[in-house]
Amino acid sequence: MTENQDKLWGGRFTEPTDAFVEAFTASVAFDRRLYRQDIAGSIAHATMLTHIGILSEDEKARIIEGLETIREEIEAGRFDWSVGLEDVHMNIESRLTALIGDAGKKLHTGRSRNDQVATDIRLYLRDEIDAINAEIRRLQTGLLLLAEREADTIMPGFTHLQVAQPVSFGHHMLAWFEMLDRDHERMVDCRRRVNIMPLGSAALAGTSYPLDRFLTAELLGFERPCRNSLDGVSDRDFAIEFTAAAALLMTHLSRMAEELVIWASAQFDFIDIPDRFCTGSSIMPQKKNPDVPELVRGKSGRVNGNLIALLTLMKSQPLAYNKDNQEDKEPLFDTIDTVRGSLRAFADMVPALQVKADNMLAAARQGFATATDLADYLVRKGLPFRDAHEVVGKAVQQAAAKGCDLADLTLEELREFSQAIGEDVFDVLTLEGSVAARDHFGGTAPGQVRQQVEQLRAEYKL
Repeated sequence: MTENQDKLWGGRFTEPTDAFVEAFTASVAFDRRLYRQDIAGSIAHATMLTHIGILSEDEKARIIEGLETIREEIEAGRFDWSVGLEDVHMNIESRLTALIGDAGKKLHTGRSRNDQVATDIRLYLRDEIDAINAEIRRLQTGLLLLAEREADTIMPGFTHLQVAQPVSFGHHMLAWFEMLDRDHERMVDCRRRVNIMPLGSAALAGTSYPLDRFLTAELLGFERPCRNSLDGVSDRDFAIEFTAAAALLMTHLSRMAEELVIWASAQFDFIDIPDRFCTGSSIMPQKKNPDVPELVRGKSGRVNGNLIALLTLMKSQPLAYNKDNQEDKEPLFDTIDTVRGSLRAFADMVPALQVKADNMLAAARQGFATATDLADYLVRKGLPFRDAHEVVGKAVQQAAAKGCDLADLTLEELREFSQAIGEDVFDVLTLEGSVAARDHFGGTAPGQVRQQVEQLRAEYKL
């Protein structure tokens, strides 16, 4: 008997696998994390095989008892993982046979590792999407708390990173909320396509056994079995789609991180990030580095890279399953771990931010943030907008030359640019008046911010 004949697939081979090749082709080092899903899939498969008469009730009971014993061994750290057995599936099946004998060998009837691994990954990813969406909601809850608390806090709104118009800090937090809401929707939509069961596709063509695939799908909580066995074992669209959604989520977190890093700098000094989310310098004792947002910003590149890796992996594969597909797991697992860790860090950190309202208000006064309000004021006085735009531009030029804000110009100075300007102009030149004037759905007025927070809490039960 050759060494390969000790393997579950070794009957056809006449010489042992090269030791390097055995290690090179093994996936157990990373796919062992699928053990819960593999065991759940095997329990459902054994239940279905019993239903169609392939297994006896006694065999099913022994299989399930053996699989539950294996799960306990794995979770207690007593399971002996073997590279020689290649993957999580063979390791569990081999141990099951050692525990219960020939009944364990019957479990693989009507299935292949091709449809088994495709099913395990979908079960695993389905659970992880649920966990990710829970973290998104937790971060959104923190944003709502911050938006409500800082609804009246005025900060400069930027375009091109230049002061544009004053906005409520709470309104800015709600913009982050909206970005995350789209991410949540994409994950929910992606989950629908993840929740299709390949089991029963066998190697590629289905099986001659009269499997009840709808029963297995029901037992595992899948929406339905896949319709085509070739596609069932070879499809990795769901992994690519998830990673694409994750890349966009990480892009959003990276944008948030960039703003947090800028705002925490001495030059802006808009916020203070609690010490527990920062680190110091080994040489400069004064430093407090915003490591968490910086690291999240950097980790977005990992997920982008994982997306490209998966797209490249699949781009030239003929139907059906190919060994290439073993390379789908590490990018997928890394994406999951990166997203969950980044969301957890942000969900813990964001509600704890300390907002420096006075510094934000002072910064909003520096860039002629109420210039558009003055133009709108002139339009309401009857000037065409383009004429109003020119008038305000000249007024800004004068204020800049004097080193003051528009609100610091005298009425006489303002009237030099347009006789339509009256004493009521100063009502619109205040930052508070500018923010309060945007009192419509989606606007930055504090009342609108509070109303939106209330509506979102009610709608999402946050």
